[in-house]
Amino acid sequence: MSKKLFTLLSLLVVSALLLAACGTTPTEAPTDVPEPTDVPEPTEVPPTDVPEPAIGSEEHPIKVLFVPSVDANVIVTGGEVMAAALKEATGLNFVVSVPTSYAATIEEMCASPTDTMAFIPGLGYALASQLCGVDVSFKAIRFGFPAYWAQILVPRDSDIDELSDLNGLRWGYGDVGSTSGYMVPLVMFQEAGVVPGEEVQTGGHNQSALALYNGEVDFATTFYSVPLSPDGPPVWTWDQYLAGEVTFDMYEVPAETIENCAPNEDASRLFCDGYRVLDARANIRAEAPDVVQALRILAVSPAIPNDTLSFSPEFPADLRAQIEAALLAFAETEAWDTSIGSQDFYGWTGLEPATDAEYDFVRAMVIAVGLTLEDL
Repeated sequence: MSKKLFTLLSLLVVSALLLAACGTTPTEAPTDVPEPTDVPEPTEVPPTDVPEPAIGSEEHPIKVLFVPSVDANVIVTGGEVMAAALKEATGLNFVVSVPTSYAATIEEMCASPTDTMAFIPGLGYALASQLCGVDVSFKAIRFGFPAYWAQILVPRDSDIDELSDLNGLRWGYGDVGSTSGYMVPLVMFQEAGVVPGEEVQTGGHNQSALALYNGEVDFATTFYSVPLSPDGPPVWTWDQYLAGEVTFDMYEVPAETIENCAPNEDASRLFCDGYRVLDARANIRAEAPDVVQALRILAVSPAIPNDTLSFSPEFPADLRAQIEAALLAFAETEAWDTSIGSQDFYGWTGLEPATDAEYDFVRAMVIAVGLTLEDL
């Protein structure tokens, strides 16, 4: 073989090898990619139930309601004293409030059926028990009396001598939800055929007495309590009252003492030659030190069952029992007299267990005049 031919063959072999090396290696056919499947929705985990804070805890304090029959600042201050004593005795927490009216107090008790206690008068209790099952626990005792009265006050120098003289005159009363301030006098007027003229709602017993003192109304209706004699006890007793031995002139302090009526040195009491005045006039002694000389009692109502401490309808029985025991103990302390026992507050000198049946008299009165909560 010639040298040229050998060289040509060599070049052809090398070229073939180079072409094989540079060629692409055939790939496997691509496999089918599966269609994406639906991603399952995440399973919702139900939230864990968070237990309600226990009644009486810091997060859920017990509501203590007071009707606005006297100065709200006095009520709140004295109410806080009571709340502190109850907390110390029971470990429970309380929050004190004074709703804007008697009706608002009842509504709050029914709207908060598990955690509310309230100091409400007989009329409020009669309505609340019928409305939502509010239950009475205690009734007030004032100087040995389980009852109190309504009184009609007029200017001492006026010529008003009997109920019929009130026809057409301006009537000052605290709240239409007040048993002694409005409801009982209203029944008295209806029975006597008296139709007052303008009616002025003053906001409380003290304000009614003050409105009369200032000449803003012609007569006022407030609560009445028996005056105390110079040696301490009331001038007449509950037993005397039940026996029919109390005459009208015994409702007022003796006539010969009236010109000397005045507050004591620190203005904490109102005395008439040692006789202590306890009706609504005494509550305005600071603004009107001569209030007894200025205002006289025209009439006094039949006895009214004392105001109550009542509990909302579903209040836990075990907590109620603790509070009742603590209140009875608190009533024996000096602090009681700076709280609900203060004569500037509600003037409770003690308390006794009460029954629902004791307020049937008030229910009958409510039915007789057709009163409803809406009327309040």
